[in-house]
Amino acid sequence: MEQKLLCVGALLWAGFFLAFYRIGKLRYLTTLLRRTKNSVDEAARRRLLESRMRLSDATKKENFWLSLERELVYSGLKRRFPALGAELFFLLVVCGTALCFIIGTMFFGIRAGLLCVLLLVGAVYGVITLGKAMEMHAVNEGLMKFLDFLGNYSVTAGDVVSVFGQISKFLDEPLRGVLEQCCVEAQTTGDVGMALLAMADKVEHPQFKELVRNIEVSCRYSADFSALVNFSRRSVREYLRSTRERKSLLREAGINMALLLGMSVVSLLTVNGLLEGNVWELLFFSIPGRIALGIVAGILFLFAMQAYQLEG
Repeated sequence: MEQKLLCVGALLWAGFFLAFYRIGKLRYLTTLLRRTKNSVDEAARRRLLESRMRLSDATKKENFWLSLERELVYSGLKRRFPALGAELFFLLVVCGTALCFIIGTMFFGIRAGLLCVLLLVGAVYGVITLGKAMEMHAVNEGLMKFLDFLGNYSVTAGDVVSVFGQISKFLDEPLRGVLEQCCVEAQTTGDVGMALLAMADKVEHPQFKELVRNIEVSCRYSADFSALVNFSRRSVREYLRSTRERKSLLREAGINMALLLGMSVVSLLTVNGLLEGNVWELLFFSIPGRIALGIVAGILFLFAMQAYQLEG
């Protein structure tokens, strides 16, 4: 009987010990997560101050985190996921690449793990690039509407922020969001000039940046906004016309590139039918064939980069 009681007591003691040990581990993890969150929030506050200092001093260089934060803002990811900061995004990418490498290496070998990492990094880059292109297209579509609404108001330096608040409800994202944020910041801080500069820094579109900076200068010197709006309309129309011309040239170049690739495939099929050997094995599994494929891939990459620059 005494042995049974001792055994039950030992089991109870071991159970309580393991329970409190697990609670301690969970408490330690909770504390670690809280410290990490506080560190990320503090880094975000410091980065916001640095961005304001950079807006005040154009000669001040920006660091890696500011550049990454701007890419998130320009791609629209920051608007869709407000809690996604530069540090959190970098942490997610690093953890994702590490997980892809481990899983790919465990099941398919180290080359497959490296390939998974490259695919993930390429996918992240593609999402950011596609987001930036979509944001630029949205600003292109809404910029003339913004100028038309702005021209319907008798704008003065004192009520430009309130006019932005009235205009924003008729516009689409991202213009609606940046105008509303500008109104809130100007009403909270009382610094209209800094709010306008911060708004210009949240949109990648060059014409929008130029327009907002001109408005900031007009607010500073109480200039006439009607002349500014008329000049900006002409400038935006010229910009949109040149953008349409660039897209037309890009379409023609893409069609020519597709025709050349199609003719190359037809030529290879013809040669494959005339020769006894397999042209595809020569192309994909020999050194000269791989060199030729590398040259073609390089040409396509250069074409894609040129297309991206024309779109920007």
